[in-house]
Amino acid sequence: MRIALGSDHAGYELKEAVKRWLEGQGHQVADVGTHGSESTDYPDYAFKVAEMVSRGEADRGVLACNTGIGMSIAANKVPGVRAAQVTDEESARLTRHDNDSNVITFGRTTTTPERAQGILRVWLSTPFAGEGRHARRVRKIEDYEHRPARA
Repeated sequence: MRIALGSDHAGYELKEAVKRWLEGQGHQVADVGTHGSESTDYPDYAFKVAEMVSRGEADRGVLACNTGIGMSIAANKVPGVRAAQVTDEESARLTRHDNDSNVITFGRTTTTPERAQGILRVWLSTPFAGEGRHARRVRKIEDYEHRPARA
C-alpha cells in the first residue's frame, strides 16, 4: 500500500517510529516531513498528505502532531479526505468499516509507537463496508463537499 506520512515537530518522533514500522511491513511510504524537531506549522504537513490521498498518489495517509486533533481538522479541509483522529483499535476498525476513512491522525501525547502499530494494523486491514447505510452516508458527505459554498 502507498502511504503518505507527515508530522509537525511535536509528532516527529512518533512519525519516525511509524515510518520504520510501515516500511518493515512492506508499505511504500512517502514522508512529506517534517524532518526534524524544529517548530513547524501542522497544517502544512496535513495539507501535503491529504492532497496526496485526494489526488490518488497515496492510498492512505498518516499524520502525527501533539494531539492529532489539529492534523485531523486541517486534513478534512481537502476534498475527498475523511481523516479521523484515533486512539484505539476499535475506533480504527469502525472509522474504516463505517466511514471509509483514508487518513488517520495520532497524537504523541495519547499514542505510543507500539499503540500506533496496533491501531495501524487494524486500520490498514479493515475494508469499508461499501454498501447500505454506510455507503449512503459517505456519499452524502462527498456530495456536500462538492456543493458550491453558500453566502
